[in-house]
Amino acid sequence: MRVAVHGASGFVGGLVVARLRDVGVEPVLVGRRALPGFRVAAVDDHESLVRALADVDVVINCASPFTHFGEPVIRAAIDAGVAYVDVSGEESYIKGVLDRHASAPVPILPAANNDCLTGDLLGHLVAEGLGGLETISTAFTAVDAEGSRGTVLMALTTRETFHSGGLTWEDGEYVRDRAAKRTSVAWPSGDAPAVKFPLPPAVTLPRHVRTRHSEGLASPEIQAFFAGATQATVDGTPRHPTPDSRSRARFTLVVDALATDGARRQGVLEGRDMYGTTAVIAVEAARRLLAAPPGAHAAAEVLDPADFLTGLAAHGVTWRVA
Repeated sequence: MRVAVHGASGFVGGLVVARLRDVGVEPVLVGRRALPGFRVAAVDDHESLVRALADVDVVINCASPFTHFGEPVIRAAIDAGVAYVDVSGEESYIKGVLDRHASAPVPILPAANNDCLTGDLLGHLVAEGLGGLETISTAFTAVDAEGSRGTVLMALTTRETFHSGGLTWEDGEYVRDRAAKRTSVAWPSGDAPAVKFPLPPAVTLPRHVRTRHSEGLASPEIQAFFAGATQATVDGTPRHPTPDSRSRARFTLVVDALATDGARRQGVLEGRDMYGTTAVIAVEAARRLLAAPPGAHAAAEVLDPADFLTGLAAHGVTWRVA
């Protein structure tokens, strides 16, 4: 397997490069700057991007914000005949990729990160066997977590989404400015408030789960962090969290489903080091995507949910459905 990493000089890109080398893959490094060992390709130079990807099997795009830098790399991957994975968490961008590239001639998987991909897989497992759902809610929280400058810049770039709460799937269509049905979540630590939040599984789950309603939620602290991003916040945020901060960070996903017959089911996923986990997920997703059919997909459409999530146990991720 020959893998290119676009944005390899960035924080998450560097973690993905290190993870590839850990599993015995020497990556092709791609970026806009002329650094040693890099193939130089600017996002506004389509031909240079295509040339940079010409002899690889899959590209992992780590250059954010993806609202600005995602689509040019997807177009280059299509023209180069290369599978595409990215680590985006931008809800509107992800929905756009799935809509625009449904019939692409190469496999495309956006949102291969610690909460979007895992939330989509966990939601599929929660809904499995329940039949039609009345609603499915995916909620995220984290403790002792320190965001990178790239994360805060993404929040600033898409701040309107964080202020509005993002999209809701309601009776066969995506709608904006819809209040959350749930106002609290049974986290592992106990019941606590939750607020509307643009968590991408809210828009990916309806692609493979039959439900009348799908929404994303977060703890109020998480929502406030993203909605409060300013240029001053970006400038004052370190390029990347310290190793000590990453090792302390813990994140939790909770998926609650209510079936049309009244049955309820909950899934819980817990992990640590959000950025390191994202690197592991992106690399494993890229490896598995090579066997996927062409077109843009949500994670559960091309990955085995239980097998993929269980494979993350060695990296501190646990999950359960009850």
